[in-house]
Amino acid sequence: MTDTVVARVERVTHRYGKTVALDDLILDIPARCMAGLIGPDGVGKSTLLALIAGVRKIQGGKVIALDGNMAEEQHRRASYGRIAYMPQGLGRNLYPTLSVFDNIDFFGRLFGQGTAERHARIDELLKATGLDPFGDRPCGKLSGGMKQKVSLCCSLMHDPDLLILDEPTTGVDPLSRRQFWELIDSIRLRRPQMSVIVATAYMDEASRFDWLAAMDDGKVLAQGAPKEILAKANKTTLDDAFIALLPPEKRAEHQDVIVPPRNASDGDDTAIEAEGLTRRFGDFVAVDHVSFRIGRGEIFGFLGSNGCGKTTTMKMMTGLLPVTEGSAKLFGKPMAADDMEARHNVGYMSQAFSLYGELTVRQNLELHAQLYHLPSDEVESRLEDLLERYDLKDVANAKPESLPLGVKQRLQLAVAVLHRPAMLILDEPTSGVDPVARDAFWRTLIDLSRNDGVTIFLSTHFMNEADRCDRISLMHQGRVLAVGAPKELTRERGKDTLEDAFISYLEEASGRDDKAPAPAPQAPSAAGVTAPQPAQPRQPKGFDPGRMWAYARREAMELLRDPIRLAFAFVGPVVLMLAMGFGITFDVENLKYAAFDQDQTPESRRLLESFSGSHYFSEQPPVGSTAELERRMRSGELAVVVEIPSGFGRDLANQHAPEAAFWIDGAMPFRGETTKGYVTGLLLRYAQDLATERFGPNAPSAPYLGSVHIENRFRYNQAFKSVFSMVPSVVVIMLVLIPAVMATIGVVREKETGSIANFRSTPITKFEFLLGKQFPYVVVGMLTFVLLVLMALIVFHVPVKGSFGALVLGALLYVFSTCAFGQLVSTFTRTQVAAVFATTVLAIIPVVNFSGLLVPVSSLTGQGRLIGLMFPSAWFQPISVGTFTKGLGFSDLGFNLLMLAAFAAVFFGAAHILLQKQES
Repeated sequence: MTDTVVARVERVTHRYGKTVALDDLILDIPARCMAGLIGPDGVGKSTLLALIAGVRKIQGGKVIALDGNMAEEQHRRASYGRIAYMPQGLGRNLYPTLSVFDNIDFFGRLFGQGTAERHARIDELLKATGLDPFGDRPCGKLSGGMKQKVSLCCSLMHDPDLLILDEPTTGVDPLSRRQFWELIDSIRLRRPQMSVIVATAYMDEASRFDWLAAMDDGKVLAQGAPKEILAKANKTTLDDAFIALLPPEKRAEHQDVIVPPRNASDGDDTAIEAEGLTRRFGDFVAVDHVSFRIGRGEIFGFLGSNGCGKTTTMKMMTGLLPVTEGSAKLFGKPMAADDMEARHNVGYMSQAFSLYGELTVRQNLELHAQLYHLPSDEVESRLEDLLERYDLKDVANAKPESLPLGVKQRLQLAVAVLHRPAMLILDEPTSGVDPVARDAFWRTLIDLSRNDGVTIFLSTHFMNEADRCDRISLMHQGRVLAVGAPKELTRERGKDTLEDAFISYLEEASGRDDKAPAPAPQAPSAAGVTAPQPAQPRQPKGFDPGRMWAYARREAMELLRDPIRLAFAFVGPVVLMLAMGFGITFDVENLKYAAFDQDQTPESRRLLESFSGSHYFSEQPPVGSTAELERRMRSGELAVVVEIPSGFGRDLANQHAPEAAFWIDGAMPFRGETTKGYVTGLLLRYAQDLATERFGPNAPSAPYLGSVHIENRFRYNQAFKSVFSMVPSVVVIMLVLIPAVMATIGVVREKETGSIANFRSTPITKFEFLLGKQFPYVVVGMLTFVLLVLMALIVFHVPVKGSFGALVLGALLYVFSTCAFGQLVSTFTRTQVAAVFATTVLAIIPVVNFSGLLVPVSSLTGQGRLIGLMFPSAWFQPISVGTFTKGLGFSDLGFNLLMLAAFAAVFFGAAHILLQKQES
């Protein structure tokens, strides 16, 4: 790394379809300093950081980072251990079911740290960020700000030379933000060669950086130290400077936010009233006896540390969460989850984007208009008004996923006010939004409050937003610390700014001494803790079993903590085995029959005894008339009716050919044909017995005997039972469905949640990633196999007559191939729904139709045979059925085993080729 530049961007252009993210960008980012990128949403900051980190492919131009070209794979591989990349989004690179400790430990394993080193560094990072009490808590149960803390700890685990943070403190309270930067400052003092590049939406953060680049429309507007940018714009704050640097046409769109004073009479009516509001989750008290009142038309701000209960309080106020103790009233009426009238008075906007990404902007508005039962004659005019008011007309037909964050927030607000509620509850509505978009958003809120009389209850971490509120409430650990106007609270604490007053309240509530001397300059820290010692740099290995095990271990831990997937893995096969083993059978037994005996002689009764003595038939009450016969056959009550006319016994005694009718239900041809065979066999046995009695063992042919004698013998399945074929076939189906679906979800889920960034930004190779993620599902597949074999032996009494070792080896190779097939599907699908659907269809159709389950592969011809042989099920089916019923061993199944190994290698190799280490 040169002494002056850590990253150089030379004429870089990057597009997403028709959208230009970076436009012929030229930029030098200085080394050994804190460099910041500021600008509106969608100007290319995240794209630029991803290119520098090596997680996104370069479309045009040149990116130099750490003295090497990031387009060269060799340099990227060498840089993964020196770069730490934290993507944008609340805890986007975390795993929700894993604890705080386990998530950070996973990163330490990826970078090759030993147990003692990992534990020491984790302990220091948790203490430095104030997360040490939450080490065992699952990250999915953390607040947004706490997730960001954990993500930062993960990024700092290996002390990188280049730390890239994409809006790392979005949604984080001021005290925690201050701790973040103090921690990074501490590490930088110990590692002066470390460079930091940060994209941020907080201008107060940007003012502390050493160097800034202001961006707009994929280009740089200005760069230099914060003082230089302020001087260039001739402004005193970065918020104002950033707006002044915008092109004239955009600058003209911005207006200063002015908050008119409330009328004296506005506070007479109470809109929201909370008394002793309490919410417990088990033994944990999230909200502890909170009380406050909000006047009609008031803008009331809710500030507090991350995880202090702000969101929980808001959900109780909207009826989304039940109240443990206390009461919440809305316009004088108790708020309840089932109170639809109260719901119509409230518009709620959650912290995360909660609308439908597959619908356009207009379609989202139309859907919510229907949900709120807006009169049909008002819908169109209301939608047009909202599209105009919130500047959404140009994107009305766009889907939200393609929109900048600020536009998404305006859409959420438009949906929240669609039904004209008297109350708006907004949970951090501008988190991650740039200053221009925030100001536009606030002008809308002020208009709703002052002109429409809408009461606004919002939470925020922006102090300039809190200053705009009529009153604010400060909250910590579920309790309200203070309530009042921002200036009053600032004056009471004797501070110059609201942020300093807020931090003073939090420190006092946390038991810290606000007047304690600051840490020594050579070792500043966030919480009185020295920064962790630098990790020893390690050169990434070509193949590292430790990295592979890190992914295998993490995947297994997630699987064990997910009861739904575990049930799918083990309960599902048991249920399907029982259903298919008992329910799907080609055996025809217990056929319900009834006698219509009009002869009533010993000869007719003897014929009927042939049916009653057979296990293929189940006797029912006799039929009394032709009409009854027709009725009972039509209803399905009877499968066979034996009609014996009068004179049957007389004809038989006189050696005349007797007549009898056998009515068979032929609605199902296969079942009817089988029943016909049973009846024919019984008649032959009946006739043979009569001839033997009358003429002896060498009886001649007789009119009633016939000349055909049939005796069946079956090879391998002497009992001729479907269960001996169906149970081994169920094993084939389950071992393709369960492992393949779970393996494909294991990869696609990371694409959806964003944790795939950990694969793209760390030293792990594609081979290690795929094999590590495959390992737990191979184990699950083999445990499923053992479970199914035990069921075959114990429940269905189907023994393994051949080589058990050949069966186990075949199952292992088969599971490897099906898991690899699932991973192959995951390389070209982007959502879990699409992945499950594609894997199920592509796996089940070949295994049912072309693997030999219904028709032997050897009897197929043309394309059907080719399809069957191109899927591993066709090669495992003979192994499963052959070892269970035919007594086959290794010598008989060697070629099948070899083919399964080839399928595993081919599928894995294809997945390895198609999986991209970089985003497009």
